Amino acid sequence: MKTWLSLVLVLYGVGSAEAGWLGGAAEEKITPKEPMWMSGYGSRTAPADGKADDLYARALVLEGDEKSRVVLITLDLVGIDRATSQAICKKLEEKHGLKREQIAINCSHTHCGPVVGTNLGAMYEMSPAQWKQVERYTADLQKKVVDVVGEAIGKLQPVEVRWGQGRCNFAVNRRENKEADVPKMREEQQPLKGPSDHSVPVLAVYDAKGNLISVAFGYACHATTLGFQQWSADYCGFACLEMTRRHPGVVPLFWAGCGADQNPIPRRTYGLAETYGRRLAEAVHAVLRTRGEGETKVLSGKITPQYAEIDLKFANVPTKQEWEAQLSKGNKYEQGRAKQMLARLAAGETIADRYPYPVQTWQLGDGPLWVVLGGEVVVDYALRLKQSHGPDRTWVAGYSNDVMAYIPSRRVLAEGGYEGATSMTIYGLPSPWHPMLEEAIVEEVARQGK
Repeated sequence: MKTWLSLVLVLYGVGSAEAGWLGGAAEEKITPKEPMWMSGYGSRTAPADGKADDLYARALVLEGDEKSRVVLITLDLVGIDRATSQAICKKLEEKHGLKREQIAINCSHTHCGPVVGTNLGAMYEMSPAQWKQVERYTADLQKKVVDVVGEAIGKLQPVEVRWGQGRCNFAVNRRENKEADVPKMREEQQPLKGPSDHSVPVLAVYDAKGNLISVAFGYACHATTLGFQQWSADYCGFACLEMTRRHPGVVPLFWAGCGADQNPIPRRTYGLAETYGRRLAEAVHAVLRTRGEGETKVLSGKITPQYAEIDLKFANVPTKQEWEAQLSKGNKYEQGRAKQMLARLAAGETIADRYPYPVQTWQLGDGPLWVVLGGEVVVDYALRLKQSHGPDRTWVAGYSNDVMAYIPSRRVLAEGGYEGATSMTIYGLPSPWHPMLEEAIVEEVARQGK
């Protein structure tokens, strides 16, 4: 009987199903049902006024040998805060028995999604009623995420899981290139400046009949093609939409890579978001087409998930007197942060000199090491970690589990600017990071990746 089953699986091209791999995927819309404040841009002065396209929560559950299970959750949101992440994970443990290291939550970082929890709270000037809207939406989001994971678990079936990488090149290092100059530079075939990561990692899941049931893919680029007042998943959503057009019934999961200093350029039109989405989908599809030639790797073995929170120190923590000075001398974002800090001090809290930063890795059987990092991570991390752990076997995600701030490399931190210093203000953190943050993160990844 076992021999017959193995033969059937081989005939259908499901080599890893024989090794005990299971997979299931599901999705649910998370588009707000009422006008509420949008996240991503501090220049906004009003709630959303409509919907251009839907936002989604998606889940992919994989189980390797020895019943080693993990779940990837992707959200069309600019980010989630620590409290929201913890609440989701607690509910998933209670309802589905999933431990913290088994759960990865990645945000696409679309700048046309709603405010969630306290994420970027220092940036917004909302009324108490508008904050109540955010609370209601956040609670509903948590329930939907737990439900969609449960649906994915209910769809678990024998699968073949394949891994490969493609390329796409619309991301531009925004620190090194002026946006207005990029179109002409490309037209004249001038090389763009600064580091980028144009790889498109692809994890494809096929059922026993060879049908594609889900595909997870990433790219390191800000989802800032759009800046209007309507809900939209930006280019990430269009890439997923194109994948469903090419593969009806598939559940596509876009996860954001280390694109904190990368922008889609040119940008600011809906047509460009569609174009970038189609280009990214074509890069994914090009990888899928190599299945017959055996250029993608079939995964087998045990999935090994790890998770830790390390202390990332701030450079300094201002005193109460310094916060009070910012109320009159600072810009509106500094004033907003100062108000938050003074309110915390008045409530008897202390302002911590460090932050519990999440570092997560999944060793996907005999396939890639998936590095999952919190915050808005600059591209230097992906390039360094791939060099250390192997470019063909390392998959690096940012914007995961807790989007608490920008995560600059030591180089970017020293250079300063928005990603290195001033963005800490809108995230409500007391100061830039301590210069040793990069080494602390890289060392933790190395510890987990041994």
